[in-house]
Amino acid sequence: MELQHAPDPRFRRPATPVPTHPVRLVIPARLRAGLGCDAVGTSREHGERIMSCLPRVGCVFADGHAGDERWWWVVPAGSQIGVTWPPAMTYTAGAHRADPSWTRARRGPRSGTPRLIHSPEGDSPYTPPIPLYFLACRLTGSVPRWSLGAGS
Repeated sequence: MELQHAPDPRFRRPATPVPTHPVRLVIPARLRAGLGCDAVGTSREHGERIMSCLPRVGCVFADGHAGDERWWWVVPAGSQIGVTWPPAMTYTAGAHRADPSWTRARRGPRSGTPRLIHSPEGDSPYTPPIPLYFLACRLTGSVPRWSLGAGS
């Protein structure tokens, strides 16, 4: 997945920096991603707390070094529509399907390549975006903001 900042044009807030090197998240081939894939990036600290609080977690990837690691939560495409993700989170649009030969977590020192750190038990790669959004707002001390007129 090419990481690109996808701000909601209706809300003005400081832009989240775009990563200097495009990163691709590869969804394991056994998972059905019929809704398209976007990703929400969090710090490792927030990621650990989110993982322990959500009843269902989809694919989660990690990149970077242990002290500077980002966790990426796969959500259905368009999960940014009508909501303002907290500034501490990075919302990215777009993803690529997997090479069928790659269906397990990769381990190793390759910090530039995201590694799968959690794979769901079912056949869906998605973390439900609404609970993720509200938990992200709570963890970052942000007030949830959404637009009821979005998409109409």
